[in-house]
Amino acid sequence: MREVREAFRRFWPLTRGDRRWLLAIIACVVVSALAETASILLFAELTDNALEAGSLDAFWGPAGAWLAVAVLGALVGYLGNSLATWTAERFVLRLRAGVFRHVQDLPPHFFQRHRQGDLVERLTGDVEAIEQMVVSGVVGTVSAAFSAVFYAAAAFWLRWDLALVTFVLAPLFLLAARRFTGRIKEASQDERVADGAITSVVEESLGNIVLTQAYNRQGDEAQRLDREARAWMKASVRGARLSEMYEQFVEVVETLCVLTVIGLGVWEISAGRMTLGQLLAFAAFIGYLYPPVRSLGQLGLTLTAATAGAQRLNEILDAEPSVKDPAAPVRAWPVQGWVGFHGVSFRYPGATRRSLDELTFTASPGELVLVTGASGAGKSTLSKLLTRFYDPSAGVITLDGVPLADVPLAFLREQVALLPQETLILNGTIRENIECGRPGATDEDIERVARAAAAHAFIAALPEGYDTRIAPGTAALSGGQQKRITIARAMLRAAPVLILDEPTAGLDAVAARQIMNPLRRLMSHRTTILITHDLTLAPDADHILVVDDGRLAETGTHAELASRGGPYTRLLGPAQGAPTGKAEDTSVLRV
Repeated sequence: MREVREAFRRFWPLTRGDRRWLLAIIACVVVSALAETASILLFAELTDNALEAGSLDAFWGPAGAWLAVAVLGALVGYLGNSLATWTAERFVLRLRAGVFRHVQDLPPHFFQRHRQGDLVERLTGDVEAIEQMVVSGVVGTVSAAFSAVFYAAAAFWLRWDLALVTFVLAPLFLLAARRFTGRIKEASQDERVADGAITSVVEESLGNIVLTQAYNRQGDEAQRLDREARAWMKASVRGARLSEMYEQFVEVVETLCVLTVIGLGVWEISAGRMTLGQLLAFAAFIGYLYPPVRSLGQLGLTLTAATAGAQRLNEILDAEPSVKDPAAPVRAWPVQGWVGFHGVSFRYPGATRRSLDELTFTASPGELVLVTGASGAGKSTLSKLLTRFYDPSAGVITLDGVPLADVPLAFLREQVALLPQETLILNGTIRENIECGRPGATDEDIERVARAAAAHAFIAALPEGYDTRIAPGTAALSGGQQKRITIARAMLRAAPVLILDEPTAGLDAVAARQIMNPLRRLMSHRTTILITHDLTLAPDADHILVVDDGRLAETGTHAELASRGGPYTRLLGPAQGAPTGKAEDTSVLRV
């Protein structure tokens, strides 16, 4: 129960703002329980005064009252149940949004350590399990408690001696629930883990469908899914068996209690100490009493199962973002674009060696700084540090002389446009994909940057133009066309600092040449950090940094480095050994 209390303490604050509705729901529960109690007492009166006596006159009064109570109970029950559902869904909405916001602030390595499908399951099934504990659990507990109290009090009022006899058996329900708690919790944990694994396998297989088909891995993927599905089935069946075992045991105990009441009631009627109506009412109260008591025991099992979801969700919520907004942020200013790395070193969490080691360089406004080196040399780490996905382990990175750690994250990322190695396409229209560079941009702005990115022509040729829907991995556009859409997005951002991470990665030579002029336009009048193996743009660079094993191996212009015969010359190779002229269209467009 300690885990239940801790989970409840953590998630209960999310009900703030809805607690008045919870009180209204509880009020409806109390009225419904009172209406049910009154109905049973009216049934007893009908039995004794109308049925046994055969008096129609004695029927109308209790019957009318019974109908009125039933209508009141139905209206209040409908209102309470509808309000409970609405409140529960509001809680789920609030909790899921909070967890999702937290997930969006977590560093990249967190997502490398967790399967995406499992995270999806935590944001869906596990969130709903917590609602069962915090909102539905509270309502269910209050409802069962009030119902049990009212039915017990009514039974005690009718015949206190018989009530005491039947109440003795009530603790059996709670003892049974405690006996099954640990085993059901274990089965629930296994089932939730298996749920996440199944979602992950399906998502990974569909995301890599080309690999699956090209390498004839359909059978292997089916086996992977079967393995995880069998683990889920085993846990699910075990949990269902335990729950059913508890239910059947309780049914037997409840039947024993009712039979005991009837047996004692027959003895009392034969002795003239009880009427038939009283016996039927008493039996009804006992029959109505045990389901709430049983629900209280079942609620313990539900709460125990919900802690499995709470533990999985806590793993996400307890993960700390790698960077946070500064406690005393600097005020916004018109950024010029001076970028400085001063003795910067960095090691990824859990890594054994540094990705960057005492790296120092500066980039002035409007300059193009090209960063190159062998794979794994630490080049792409520069983009993660400059956009503050991580902070350096040592040294300082500055923007216009201001340490990045003192700059608000939102303001920093407005000033730094990132064009990552992956061509990131959103599920939406082409217009929406470009507009996310600057939400609220006009159609004229979107078309202007699309023209600058050499994308307008092929977009206009599509049947729906800018309203054409695309998605990640879409076959509607070529790789080069998708890249030009992302270039237009970065142009619309209009940030003074630009980071290009392998902008030609995954493109053939023709497609790479087609995006050269759009890239030049994108870089124009911006401080640009170009991280690349492709040295086509090297002659355009003001400075070239050659990074080797996290250290700065060489620095200089293309002409200087090409003549030295050092690491840069080896990277150039025979195909790129001669200086490369710019493309025929060297016009620039300030965006």
